[in-house]
Amino acid sequence: MAKYLAQIIMMGAQVVGRAFARALQQEYAASQAAARARSSTGQQSAAASSISGMTLQEAQQILNVSTLTPEEIQKNYEHLFKVNDKSVGGSFYLQSKVVRAKERLDEELSIQSQQQKQQSQQNTET
Repeated sequence: MAKYLAQIIMMGAQVVGRAFARALQQEYAASQAAARARSSTGQQSAAASSISGMTLQEAQQILNVSTLTPEEIQKNYEHLFKVNDKSVGGSFYLQSKVVRAKERLDEELSIQSQQQKQQSQQNTET
């Protein structure tokens, strides 16, 4: 009787071990796929943030834009640049923040356009 009980326990442990190993492999594959999907956009955007010293969200808040459209960015940039001009009593510090925010958003727009080009090239190849 003890022999059969030991065999049942061993079989159960093997089944659970295999299921655990399979689940672990699937999770690892899913995380690798997600990392590859994020890597192209994340690396470029993170590099732009480190170069400009400003995150995308911070730049959007400074220029008060919710979507990345060149027209809206340019319009808000021109207004904020003129308002913060030192000759009209504005702040040079705020004016420089406005310029850096526009540079950061312009960089993000160029990253997005490059990604769209790459996707269209991949779509035409397949």
